[in-house]
Amino acid sequence: EVQLVESGGGLVQPGGSLRLSCAASGFNFRDYAIGWFRQAPGKEREGVAVIGSSAGSEWYSNSVKDRFTILRENAKDTVYLQMNSLKPEDTAVYYCAADRFGGSQKGQYNYWGRGTQVTVSS
Repeated sequence: EVQLVESGGGLVQPGGSLRLSCAASGFNFRDYAIGWFRQAPGKEREGVAVIGSSAGSEWYSNSVKDRFTILRENAKDTVYLQMNSLKPEDTAVYYCAADRFGGSQKGQYNYWGRGTQVTVSS
């Protein structure tokens, strides 16, 4: 059974940092692209960052570029999202998703985690 479990969310002040983790099981992790998405209340789920199965294949949305970093650790079947310089508009539920090919759109992913809440507020 494919499982993706997000962790690391919480409440942080503007300008602060958080590191989210996505622990995967039930599939050949190193062959899959992993994406991070987020959904704020009343808004569509949007792509934040994607890392492919091969080194150097990362994508970031313009809204998080230069602030967020996506990393994968194949030995632990885990992908991380390091989030720095957080802003109130980053507040959302963050989801990780997996697919053999991936992409920046939510419709390109077959497997999803349940999400972790990130709240940026003073």
